[in-house]
Amino acid sequence: MNNNLKLILNYLNEKRGFDFSGYRTPMIKRRAGKRLSASKCKDYDKYLHFIREHPDELDNLIDVLTINVSRFFRDSLSFEYIAKKILPVIIHEKKNSIDHWLRIWSTGCSMGEEPYTIAILINEIFEKEDFKLNLNIFATDIDSRALKRAKEAVYSFESIKDVKYRLLTKYFKTECESFRLIPEIKDVVTFAFYNMLEKKSYAPPESIYGDFDMVFCRNVLIYFKTEYQDLIFDKLYRTLAKHGYLVLGEAEKPSIKFQTHFKKVNECCHIYQKM
Repeated sequence: MNNNLKLILNYLNEKRGFDFSGYRTPMIKRRAGKRLSASKCKDYDKYLHFIREHPDELDNLIDVLTINVSRFFRDSLSFEYIAKKILPVIIHEKKNSIDHWLRIWSTGCSMGEEPYTIAILINEIFEKEDFKLNLNIFATDIDSRALKRAKEAVYSFESIKDVKYRLLTKYFKTECESFRLIPEIKDVVTFAFYNMLEKKSYAPPESIYGDFDMVFCRNVLIYFKTEYQDLIFDKLYRTLAKHGYLVLGEAEKPSIKFQTHFKKVNECCHIYQKM
């Protein structure tokens, strides 16, 4: 990696607490290059001077390095499988045990579409079963502006275009050209800043402890170098409850070091169970 690019990343970490050291170099170069062009800087050295003179540029750099691409029910097959095959089993087991808490963590949650989708699915099951567990859904990201948007829970059509009409009319209120999530769903998700490369903890402090029944880590690992993927998989393994489920993105799978720690639950989805 270019030394001046390293200096830029170090400056970003120093000023905003964003640690991109584990990210893949080609991705960093490609995305940072967009800001060089936009700011009319010819090289990283000039861009470093530019961001020191224009502190607001750090927000623009963070935006391109943490592209937030998400929508409700993204990868609908995985959510269908979770709703039909996994959640009913988890809920049935807890119904017949002394543990009546359902704990879920959504990492890299962007603007909240994923954790809110999970909350909607669970509410649908609770209504059909006429039985409710105590529900904790924790959602984390390193982009504070995305987290603020997530807490507002107001979305464009692009974010909700995969939502079935019945669910759309049930869980959203239309406001001009936007869609506002109802409080009953919005209020069950706790959002917090958390860096997956944080070495002092293996779960977000807000969750107090891990022991999650399910962790979503979709389209997060693809950005990281192999050694940092191992660090993240160690967190995911430790934070999952016994036989808990790990949901990955379509292009992701457990790293070589952790392949024996998880088993794939079916051939259609990238969903794994802790061994």
